[in-house]
Amino acid sequence: MTKVLIVDRSKSMRNTLRERLEYEGYATECAATSAAACEVCSRSPFDVILTDDAHSVPRVGVPFIVLAAESSVEAAVDAVRSGATEFLTRPIDMNRLLGAIRKLSEQSAGGVVEQEPEVATPAKVRRRATRVEEIVGESAAITHVRELIDKVAPSDARVLITGSNGTGKELVARWLHEKSRRAAAPFVEVNCAAIPSELIESELFGHEKGAFTSAVKQRKGKFEQAAGGTLFMDEIGDMSLSAQAKVLRALQENRISRVGSDRDIDVNVRVVAATNKNLREEIRRGNFREDLYHRLSVIVIAVPALADRREDIPLLVEHFIEKICGEYAIDPKAVDRDAIALLQSMPWSGNIRELRNVIERLIILSGERITASDVERYAAANVL
Repeated sequence: MTKVLIVDRSKSMRNTLRERLEYEGYATECAATSAAACEVCSRSPFDVILTDDAHSVPRVGVPFIVLAAESSVEAAVDAVRSGATEFLTRPIDMNRLLGAIRKLSEQSAGGVVEQEPEVATPAKVRRRATRVEEIVGESAAITHVRELIDKVAPSDARVLITGSNGTGKELVARWLHEKSRRAAAPFVEVNCAAIPSELIESELFGHEKGAFTSAVKQRKGKFEQAAGGTLFMDEIGDMSLSAQAKVLRALQENRISRVGSDRDIDVNVRVVAATNKNLREEIRRGNFREDLYHRLSVIVIAVPALADRREDIPLLVEHFIEKICGEYAIDPKAVDRDAIALLQSMPWSGNIRELRNVIERLIILSGERITASDVERYAAANVL
């Protein structure tokens, strides 16, 4: 069982995280201070540490995630330079946090070794229960996406996933990995838009000790962490041109070099990229390399906006009610038919992510059942 240490000055936050993680099947311990965290770590090993302060993490070689109170470039840079694997801000997106913990626990379970693991062949991929959330819907548009995943996943072809924010591009990437020959190896995600441009090369390719001022130890990058598995490069359209050039070389030659090193390292990863931008337009503007675009877009999967698959909204509502009520440990709420119709008529500029947030709000604020009146009162983002 994966063990998570929660280090946070807020008692209520510690309790909230502990309850949710234990509900998800993780073993947890809590500490309010760095000293207390060190004392806990001396008694028991942990797989992942969650902390509100990167500097309060015990130096015990355990990967950690920073849950920061503020969102700023300075805070993100400080966290990454301190060795954080992920930087999240509050209020915490629990889906993203759980995904990050799952990724780290999978890597820990596989062990951190210097040599690359061999790619799992179909005969070697052991059958295991998947924790990847299902793709919900029966519309022609989403059925086409599932069919493409089934066709493309078994190959090593690079895939470019396009679509607006909140449509579920990461979920498509996870299913491409889950149904591939690499499913037993790591799925490693990097959000190219969330990492400052001066750190993106270190994040992707790693660095040697002393490569820059705060490089106090050697660090593997995402390409090496994903050895034998899948590297998901989200929001690739936001990557700097200098980083694009190095990614292109990595894809062409299947090798990288860490920042501060002149030694090449062979890498064996499948790259899946995603963007909410029109990359052809970005190429025209000089913001994206055309040669990299063609390397990434062997297969293109366009994830439809929710407005283009409104017939799936009833199924999505049912799915989210069951999931969210389970998280809150309450009985699922019924939804009136006219409430569903009203939800189907909304614009949903935030797509699936917005719908989930609205359903959670309706579950919290409605009575015994969700009515059309509840939707009218609480569905707008500014009601609170």
